[in-house]
Parts: sequence; structure tokens; C-alpha cells
Amino acid sequence: MNRIIVLVVVLCFALSGVAHAQRQLPGMRGIQVTGGMVDGIYSSALDNEAGYYFGIAMATYAKKGNKWVFAAEFMERYYPYRTIRIPVSQFTAEGGYYLKILSDPSKTFLLSLGGSALVGYETSNWGEKTLYDGSTLRHKDAFIYGGAITLELETYLNDRIVLLLTGRERILWGNSTGHFHTQFGIGLKFIIN
Repeated sequence: MNRIIVLVVVLCFALSGVAHAQRQLPGMRGIQVTGGMVDGIYSSALDNEAGYYFGIAMATYAKKGNKWVFAAEFMERYYPYRTIRIPVSQFTAEGGYYLKILSDPSKTFLLSLGGSALVGYETSNWGEKTLYDGSTLRHKDAFIYGGAITLELETYLNDRIVLLLTGRERILWGNSTGHFHTQFGIGLKFIIN
């Protein structure tokens, strides 16, 4: 009985992408969830400076496969200090436009280049300025602003679920922990209409 259920589920997924419904039409919307690494490969090692991010976005397709994206994102990067790592966290909101660069005739693959405006808030060590050894962090929590350039590859797993591969460069001002952050990640988009 279990084998039959597994076989039915596998066949549903295997045959769900055969019809190729209309894709990337103006007005179509999708909710996307993304996550990945920041400034290198994240690990829990004390000397690792990299971090991670995750976000949620609403994407609305415009003409010719271009799209508007509005998102909220959390990013955390680490700075080693003696026997600990100090976390620097950013909460950002984003609005941007992505231009379709390349697409195959069946609209299964889509490569886009996007530009976005970002605003948000940055905090170091979650507001705790005194460290375990009595040292004091001079970095102050701050409002941040800037932009991002994103290269995104979409591939349809079926007509409602899209796999995303992203690479982006964030450029932010208003902080004292660095202006440039490179992100790369993976995500899923769920087409809702």
C-alpha cells in the first residue's frame, strides 16, 4: 500500500509540468522565500566572518517577463573578536525592478537583472555594547539605506512552483561596518494567481 501511495505522488509531480500553462504574464504574482550566504560560506567556526540571510518577497510580473519585487530581508554577518564572534544584523525593506535578460521559448528558464532600493536598520551584538572582557563596542545601531544589484535565475519546477538561484551585491550607507555585502542563495517562488 505504501508503495502505491509513493508511486502516485511521484507520478503527480512528474506529470504536473507537462501542460505548460501560461507563464510570466503581466499581473501574475508570486510569493518567494529565499535564503543563503553573505560574504563567503557560513560556518560556526569562531574565525569565520561570513553570515547568512533569509527573506520573503512579493513579485509581480510586468510586460515582457520583467517584474516588480517588494521584499523584507534579515541578514546577519559575523566579526571575530578574540574567542567570540560579534553579530551584526540588518533588517531591510526593498523595492525594485528586474529586467528579463534571457528566456527559453517554453519560459521554463528565465534570467533577470534587477536593481533595488533598500532601507532598514542595523544593530551590532543585538544592542549589547559591553563585551565579556569589559571592552566596549563603538559601533552604534543605525538606520541604513542604499541599493542592490541582483542576478536571478528562475526555473519552473511546475506551473506554480519556481526554483530561484540568486547572486547580489548590496551597497549600504549609514553604518560603520562596511558598505558592500555579496550574497548568493536559493529560494522558491509560489505563483498565487
